[in-house]
Order: sequence, then C-alpha cells, then structure tokens
Amino acid sequence: MKRIIVYYSLGGKTDLVAKTLAKKLNADLVRIHDLKKRNGFAGRLVSTINAFRETKTHITPSNVDLTEYDTVYFGTPTWSGNPTPAILTIIDRCNLTKKDVILFATMDSNRGDTNIKRLEEKVKMRGARVIESFTLATKNKDPKQLINDTEAIIEIKDLKMY
Repeated sequence: MKRIIVYYSLGGKTDLVAKTLAKKLNADLVRIHDLKKRNGFAGRLVSTINAFRETKTHITPSNVDLTEYDTVYFGTPTWSGNPTPAILTIIDRCNLTKKDVILFATMDSNRGDTNIKRLEEKVKMRGARVIESFTLATKNKDPKQLINDTEAIIEIKDLKMY
C-alpha cells in the first residue's frame, strides 16, 4: 500500500504534523507552496478573505501525480473555519477518481470541523472516497507536544491500516 501526504503550511505547525505522519506511516510527502505573500497583517487579512471566498492561488508544484498511490492525505491549516486557498487549488487539479483520502486540519481555534467538512465536499466532487479525517488543535503547543498528539491520532484512528 502506497501513501502520499499533500499539504500546505504557512506557520510550520501543519508542516510538523505532515512530517510526523509521513515518518510514522512511511508515506511520501509533497508540500504545496503558495506563491502569494501571506505574511504580515495585510497578508493575513487577504488570506482570510481568500479562504472564505475559496479563491484559487498560484502554487508550486502546480500539480501532483497521484497515479501510483492508494491512499492520499490532504492537510491544511484552518483559516476562519476554511481550508487554505493553496490546498483547494491543488485538490481541484488532482485526479482523485477512486482514491481513498484522509483529511486533516490544524487549527488555533475550534473551527477545524467546518474546514474538514468543506474539504470532504471538494474531494468527493473529484471522485474520492473519504475514509478518515481528523483535526488537531495547535494553539500554544510546542513541537514535542504536536508530535506526541500526531502520534496519538495515528494510534487512535488506526491510520497504519490504510
């Protein structure tokens, strides 16, 4: 069984979760980079509006070939209860027909469930079957705690079987 984790991270917390998953699940890893400036007050404000409107963005890599993978993970931070523009852009560019998908969202607040719900709608429209999902609160957590929380989710959700 071959797995891939496709994710976007701005502040590094989603990056740490994705890398922990990849290491523990022996999965390939592809980080999506948003080419739009998202830092600073103005960048964050525009990012929140873009996430709410589901505005597409310029990303690199511009596409990911998922042909050889059985299970695809998509991960993203939560911006105002929504997935990031970068992850929505890559999902819209991927062939997910008959793919098993696991979704995850990191969050500072408690709105990760709305993020997951929207991601689920998007991947199902692309032909995927969502087999699992999870959210992970990251606020005020150090890297060691995030790794421990991710490892606990792997066990609780029995992600090694997918």
